[in-house]
Amino acid sequence: MSLNEPVTNPTVVATLSSTLQHALSISSTNAEILVSVLIFSIIGIVGWISYIIINRYVNKYIEKTTTTLDKEIAKTIKTVIKILIGVLALQFSLSPLSFLEPYKHTLDSVFLILQIMLTAYAVTKVTNILIDELAQRSTQKSERNKRHSSFILKKIVAVAVFIIAFIIILNQLELTGAWETTIAGLGISGIVIAFALQSTLSDFFSAFAIYLDRPFEIGDFIFVGEHGGTVKNIGIFTTRLQLLQGEELVVSNKELTSTYVRNFRKLQKRRIVFNIGVTYDTPNEKLRKIPPMIVDIIKSVKGTSPQFVNFNEFGEYSLKFFVSYFVSASDYGKYLEVQQEINLAIREAFEREGIEMAYLKNVTFIKR
Repeated sequence: MSLNEPVTNPTVVATLSSTLQHALSISSTNAEILVSVLIFSIIGIVGWISYIIINRYVNKYIEKTTTTLDKEIAKTIKTVIKILIGVLALQFSLSPLSFLEPYKHTLDSVFLILQIMLTAYAVTKVTNILIDELAQRSTQKSERNKRHSSFILKKIVAVAVFIIAFIIILNQLELTGAWETTIAGLGISGIVIAFALQSTLSDFFSAFAIYLDRPFEIGDFIFVGEHGGTVKNIGIFTTRLQLLQGEELVVSNKELTSTYVRNFRKLQKRRIVFNIGVTYDTPNEKLRKIPPMIVDIIKSVKGTSPQFVNFNEFGEYSLKFFVSYFVSASDYGKYLEVQQEINLAIREAFEREGIEMAYLKNVTFIKR
């Protein structure tokens, strides 16, 4: 008897099948089907009653706890138990069917694989819950770093658990030369898959590079090429940005690791540069007042510091002043507020001093 073989008593099953056949005057095949349905119903009912009883005691225990850890683990286990009841009921109910006898070994193998994979799924889910709980309890890491660390651990655990499950399946099925055949098959198929899924695999491994190196994190404002937006999600294959215009931009992870990315979260202060032009008929004494005037305006705005204010160019239509200052904030909205305040203050100061800003206009000279 194999490890996965149902432990139904063949004598009892055969007797019950024979009894139904004679009592109902039906064929042996129909009698076996009735016995199969009966076994499935009995196991399902007994399993469901057992589940209800266990669930009642578990809920009483969970009500006494203050954390969500027990609730999440219990929820996962309940789901696994429900699936397991259905699998076992189906497995045992198929044993009386004689027309499935030629496929008995195949069915046993299928149910064995289902049970092992279900166990691997349960272990992975419970481990993920524990990892999330440990990440929440960690006070030394930021929320973003917690998500990154838990992501990596979850993937490592999932890969390890399912590799172990695969090894157990090979061992339980007692496949002759399974190890050699598997290794050789993986070597050949791995090359084919690598070529076929080259782009997808690049995105997959690029995701790990992003999580390990952390050039940006969820919530950062970044520029990728000409597009700028807030990082909303870092997935296995793609990263999603919420652009300033409101739409969502989906970028492949491979592209993000192979191009320049400007991250404004790491920006401690922002340098702002702009030009102001005044008309050519502005007197020199007023031109000399403009640099200290703008410097005082910039100093008066909270969180700013002037760098340069110079009359630097004779433009085609105006006398140009170069202005450069720093804003002690990386937020783009804050920069817009500061620039607006400075612009309004400069315009008010120019109006008080009678300084005219330059603009393109047509001047007609009439020769007499």
